[in-house]
Amino acid sequence: MDPQFDERGLVPAIVQDATTGAVLMLAWMNAEALRLTRETGIVHFWSRSRQELWKKGETSGNTLALVDVRLDCDRDALLVRAHPAGPTCHTGTRTCWGDDVPASIVDQLARVIEARRDAGSSEKSYTKSLLDKGMPKILEKIAEESGELAAELPGGPDEKVIHETADLLFHVMVGLTARRIPVERVLDELARRFGTSGHVEKASRPPK
Repeated sequence: MDPQFDERGLVPAIVQDATTGAVLMLAWMNAEALRLTRETGIVHFWSRSRQELWKKGETSGNTLALVDVRLDCDRDALLVRAHPAGPTCHTGTRTCWGDDVPASIVDQLARVIEARRDAGSSEKSYTKSLLDKGMPKILEKIAEESGELAAELPGGPDEKVIHETADLLFHVMVGLTARRIPVERVLDELARRFGTSGHVEKASRPPK
């Protein structure tokens, strides 16, 4: 990897959540920060205000576990894909642009289901009622939706197949939420199985 550093020896690094695709922050790296990032698997930067190296999350614990680093076409900017361990911004928000930065629809849906699960008894919604009835009801719905998809998949209309697939995915996500298993862990497993290789500089996710 050979970035085109500027006259200060720095290159901008855009950090992206490797699971949700959300842009988390923009910071700067010099050659040493990039080396430490790749060698340790934890993202490091160069602080222009303090004029020193810093490991993201060194004091807060909100580290960034490296997945890969990519150079842009002009070699003067980095895309750093990482797994954040908590809020990325020092203000406590998920990103340095706040908590409402658009993420993937899967991530947005997961947050809504979690909110329904944790809401008080006054919350009235289909999702809340399903979660309150517990795993037997959730499993019943997953089996029902799986059967409906299986009936349509061989030759049903595309729209019907899409509809039934969405129903099944939703109810599976409700089941995961009831188990308190983040959907990100499923996406991580898919990435592990079918991740990219080649020109990308990769690092393993550190054990929890």
